[in-house]
Amino acid sequence: MIDTHTDGPDTPAVRARAVSDPDTLDRLHERLAAAASRDGLLDVAYTSVDTPVGSLLLAATGTGLVRVAFESEDHDLVLDTLAGRLGPRVLRAPARLDRAARELDEYFAGTRTSFDLPLDLALSRGFRHLVQRRLAEIEYGDTWSYARVARLVGNPGAARAVGTACATNPLPIVLPCHRVSRADGTLGGYAGGPARKSALLALEAGVRTGPRSGDTG
Repeated sequence: MIDTHTDGPDTPAVRARAVSDPDTLDRLHERLAAAASRDGLLDVAYTSVDTPVGSLLLAATGTGLVRVAFESEDHDLVLDTLAGRLGPRVLRAPARLDRAARELDEYFAGTRTSFDLPLDLALSRGFRHLVQRRLAEIEYGDTWSYARVARLVGNPGAARAVGTACATNPLPIVLPCHRVSRADGTLGGYAGGPARKSALLALEAGVRTGPRSGDTG
């Protein structure tokens, strides 16, 4: 008698079911990402997280978090840019971004007032790099003017250039360019748009009026 059973341990039917099973696909993807990272075959790992200001793309190199992007920036375009600038081996690998995702959750929950993450500032050069490095010095709930930041970096006439550096900050929220505004108190530009900038400032102002939990990291 011919055995017509095709659901053994390694048959086309079993493999087809495995490929169509989302949980199995996720496990296979995680194994692939882990192997690529272990073998030095991963240039950029990325994932996306849902937040009160919309979906954020998080990307990291072996050095640290290299990019945070708002949905309005077009995540596919951002990934293409990362592949062109940092290396073509770009793979969704959430495990590498677990710490960043957790700290962002804590920030939006109001229990974190600063970030404690390894960062990779490879996407910035020159004056922009200098400005972006100093953004973390602006305390939670505080705001500085573009002119004040320009003075801080030793170029008091470069307020407009500071604005450009903030607008091109590759790590918004983590390097808090939302805390920089015009001297007259108006918001100024923001990569995520004025509504998101307002929302972040409102979040920090609201938490600051209550008990300060301090940093959790």
